[in-house]
Amino acid sequence: MNVIDLHCDALFRIWRAGGKLAFDHTDSLEASKPRLIAGQVKVQGFAIFVPPNLKDSAKFEAALDQVHYFYTEILDKNPEIIHITDWSQIRNLRDGEIGAFLTLEGVDPIGNDLHKLNLLYRLGVRSVGLTWNYANLAADGALEPRGSGLTQFGKQIIELNNEHRLLSDVSHLSEAGFWDVLQLADYPIASHSNAQGIYNHPRNLSDEQAQALFAKNATVHVLYLPDFLRSDQDEAASIDDVLRHVEHFCSIGGVKHIGLGSDFDGLIHYVEGLEHAGHTQNLINALLKRYSEQEVKGFASENFLNSLSAHQL
Repeated sequence: MNVIDLHCDALFRIWRAGGKLAFDHTDSLEASKPRLIAGQVKVQGFAIFVPPNLKDSAKFEAALDQVHYFYTEILDKNPEIIHITDWSQIRNLRDGEIGAFLTLEGVDPIGNDLHKLNLLYRLGVRSVGLTWNYANLAADGALEPRGSGLTQFGKQIIELNNEHRLLSDVSHLSEAGFWDVLQLADYPIASHSNAQGIYNHPRNLSDEQAQALFAKNATVHVLYLPDFLRSDQDEAASIDDVLRHVEHFCSIGGVKHIGLGSDFDGLIHYVEGLEHAGHTQNLINALLKRYSEQEVKGFASENFLNSLSAHQL
């Protein structure tokens, strides 16, 4: 069953290795091309992530370097990888083709300059998350003790996202920032977030937050990092732990609003049987034991595509 995965950090790993990790070599990356093919990942979101400990003056260059590697190492060397710049392209992908699109995981690289975000949009970014875990000039992240919402600059970013029909990603935001985005954004999404109802972690969404997204025809994409799946980290996480988050979102009205956002190449620990993109069908097969084929197709790809259609994207 084909899958749309909204989030991986392969670009960050390629950048950190100075371009020496080959996307087309199986073992180089958790979301390498052979593993995407093996896992039937039909569309992959590639995040631009710049670490917070980098000097501010170097952050935009690091973001552009990751865009460079997206073009040179993923697109140019692999003609079957199709750059998704318009969401309608997804429905038109041929057999053997994989769609790839850029996302921005935190606006730290742009500083206070909207022109830089405009450039990233022109280079292909189609989803923008305002923060990683901590504060920047746009908002506070989920682990920032202050817990404030969007700044005036953050609100300007949402306006730009709306103008250019970009997704506004609430994953990693503080709760106050989340509600600000829900009020302002035309195209909200949670690219990689789990359920607080299963594990009360600041990175996870409360039932109220998830239902607010569902009400706006937005999707919530579960991720596979054990740190956000369960409180007990002494035992290895299993696919059942991922399913518990899916089940919880379904129980509060999310069956048509759940998607997948693995976070491969950004994981610290791993779910057994879900260590890389090549194992994605292990999750799909586990879902098929509990849900109808139509529902699982929704989780895998159709819920996201239907959300795009509902927003006329």
